Amino acid sequence: MSVAPSRVVVRPAPEPRAAGHKERPKLLELRDVTTHYGPIRVLHKVNMTIYPGEMVCLLGGNASGKSTTLKTILGIVRVSEGELYLNGERVDGMSTAERIERGLAVVPENRRIFPKMTVRENLELGAYLRHDRAAIREDMDYVFSLFPRLGERLGQLGGTMSGGEQQMLAMGRALMSRPKLILMDEPSMGLAPLFVEKIFEIIKQVNERGISVFVVEQNANIALSIADRGYVLQTGEVVLSGPARELLHNEAMKRAYLGDV
Repeated sequence: MSVAPSRVVVRPAPEPRAAGHKERPKLLELRDVTTHYGPIRVLHKVNMTIYPGEMVCLLGGNASGKSTTLKTILGIVRVSEGELYLNGERVDGMSTAERIERGLAVVPENRRIFPKMTVRENLELGAYLRHDRAAIREDMDYVFSLFPRLGERLGQLGGTMSGGEQQMLAMGRALMSRPKLILMDEPSMGLAPLFVEKIFEIIKQVNERGISVFVVEQNANIALSIADRGYVLQTGEVVLSGPARELLHNEAMKRAYLGDV
């Protein structure tokens, strides 16, 4: 470990490998990704990997580049340098819609459900690219098993629901696309502590179903408690990475981030 002034720098842990030392297939990979907002550099040579079935969390303080990372993966922010891959296919030149067609879904910060549409209509929008009606009904039932309240309020307008209920709806909408990877931006934001615990329990259940999850979260303790691995960003660079359990008990991490992210 080396520590630079006013900055924690820890050598990232090696990426996990499958038995027999064969490289595992990668669901998502960022290779030396750099992005800019105009002339201002936001991300600098970021390297990240998510494997099928993994839950990975992204931590960091304000203005560290967390949300920009998600926007870059989605194609909202353009890659200035480097490469971005989904399932081994280079996608940094593709549109957001093309990336979603390849298995991405997002639960955005502040939910962003459609307030003047009903619960049913919001959920159906999540499946707008699909034509497998039987499977869509099956996934709708799965969403109701996770969030029974949604099944009870199919005709209610999204905008009249509480913050916690809207978070349920946003998660349900993402699941309706039958994604390979769900990106979650601050799922605990604005929620009561008891509801935060419930939401993260459900995130874990979703991941156990085989869906990969990449979660940006300010509550480092709860995110690391359920994730497989984690990355920490500081001013647009990865300064710490490794298995979530190790990060949770890392002294440098505790001093620099656990009380601040």
